[in-house]
Amino acid sequence: MFNAINSYRASLGLAPVKYHATVASLAQDWSNNIATREVIQHRANFWTDPRALNPNNGAGEVIAVRWDRDAAQLVEWWKGSPGHDALLRDPRFNVMGIGITYTDGNWQTTPNRYTLWGVVNFFGYTSLPAGTTNAPGGTVTPPTDPIGACQPGAKYQPPTVNLSSASIRSAADLVSVAADGTVYSYPSLGNAKYGAARKIGIGFTGLKELFVNDWDRDGVFDLIYQRTDGALLVYPGRQSGGFGSPGVLGHGWQSLNIAVGNWCANNRLPQIVAMDASGGLWLYQNAGMTYIRSQAAIGTGNKAVRLSMVDYNADGFQDLLTVEPNGSLRLYRGSGLATPKQEARPIVGAAWTDYSGLRSLRGVTGANTTGIAGLGTNGVLEYWDLTTGRLTTPIAVGGGWTGYKLAQ
Repeated sequence: MFNAINSYRASLGLAPVKYHATVASLAQDWSNNIATREVIQHRANFWTDPRALNPNNGAGEVIAVRWDRDAAQLVEWWKGSPGHDALLRDPRFNVMGIGITYTDGNWQTTPNRYTLWGVVNFFGYTSLPAGTTNAPGGTVTPPTDPIGACQPGAKYQPPTVNLSSASIRSAADLVSVAADGTVYSYPSLGNAKYGAARKIGIGFTGLKELFVNDWDRDGVFDLIYQRTDGALLVYPGRQSGGFGSPGVLGHGWQSLNIAVGNWCANNRLPQIVAMDASGGLWLYQNAGMTYIRSQAAIGTGNKAVRLSMVDYNADGFQDLLTVEPNGSLRLYRGSGLATPKQEARPIVGAAWTDYSGLRSLRGVTGANTTGIAGLGTNGVLEYWDLTTGRLTTPIAVGGGWTGYKLAQ
């Protein structure tokens, strides 16, 4: 792909674009990310990532997919698209990074799944950053996971299934638990509107937190049930509706604040990030429907009463939001690795103890949008769109939720 792009530029009398391994790690992370989610989506504000190395003369991104594994043919597709072609031939760009992800799609048996995902990030610099090379194979090593806790044990590619009969039908749906342990789902209607409550479960008493995620990556949303007695259970969702018998993920979880999501960019299974009473952060790998036995310390932070996982800054990687006892909302930015970014953790909100629950949502206000819902102690449910990479003015989704617990 690198040679094909520069051959095309040479045919137009343009200077070749050089290569940087750190920039390439940025492109590779995003290629892995969208291939995992099976979504063709540009990464917002990618030029602000530290791995972009502070470009000051333009930035661009091209993405394409193929059924075969001929990466050079992605360039031919970009050449035929005016918008993409303009980036290939932009004279300002002098460095690029390439990300290629191969998956196990088959056009005959999995028609919605491609086998090759390609991302190229182009940047322009007045002065080339240190480590720039004329071609791939330079000496700069891209960032690696210092702990190695994110490495997947196997490859997982969730099927694309029809969820019209499932209890939870989209990543934008809301789920609540009543005081008597009854679980309800509220189907998303788009534009931050929701349909009538549907009863989807009973018996969820002794609840500390309830989480919604596709834990086993079969394409159907599951319920992860953290009990006050320390048990952690997962109820597998059924495509036809309802949930199967629970799997036991562990015991002794009662003192931990946890969040469930795709913290590791290179692992298609969701993971659990937990904060203990002293502010220590821990990562637990997904072992399927069986007992979790892998634990890794990934950092420390300020003591908190609540922990949530969401792509706060719209860079394609999950971040952590903690609610501290004084109501401060603190951000721990993720980078797709096991450890959060090593930087100051800013306070991005105040008075968040007024909210008894937070839930990360996708697609509430439009395709591929990201945001977070908060249930106030007054029973009003609000939604903040995070597509711009920061908290915006909340939208009131509905009221009358007093006595209910919002699933994360």
